[in-house]
Amino acid sequence: MTTDSTTSTESTGAPLASALRRLYLVRFGFALVWAVALFLSGPAVGPLAAVLLVLYPLFDVAAAVVDAGTSRARAWAPALAANIAISTLAAVGLVLAVGSGTPAVLRVWGVWAAVAGLVQLVVALRRRALGGQWAMIASGGISVFAGVAFVLQAAGPDPSLRALAGYALLGGVFFGISALRLGRGTRR
Repeated sequence: MTTDSTTSTESTGAPLASALRRLYLVRFGFALVWAVALFLSGPAVGPLAAVLLVLYPLFDVAAAVVDAGTSRARAWAPALAANIAISTLAAVGLVLAVGSGTPAVLRVWGVWAAVAGLVQLVVALRRRALGGQWAMIASGGISVFAGVAFVLQAAGPDPSLRALAGYALLGGVFFGISALRLGRGTRR
């Protein structure tokens, strides 16, 4: 077993990869259903959209708690704790933002997406020996850019929540891809 943050998949990776595969598949399914529901709820904040908007970061908190429980004492555990805090703040921010309309929601979501994307990028880079992390690396990077785009869209003439559905769907696809690739790490 190595002592750096990229522990070999032979020594610890198989059980972790299996647990992460299940978690990533759940996240894929949730993102798919959530994206369809948000898209169908319309471009503006209504009652269903408000519930969905707060539910998404709360689901992210739950997923990060499960992930952190699986990943105790590993190099990426502090980043998962940061993600729990960031997503909790996002949920609170969204509770407040839904009453102010679509631009406020896009601003809060955008900041959350950018910061959470950076955290996801850090975790994925540290997990690269597990395999399947290129999708999580790409997802983290895209999340940063998407977050900035959401903030900019909030200031535009026709802000819409539908872009958030596409964002969640793409993120879900990346989780699905990563789930299929986990455990196929490269040896150092």
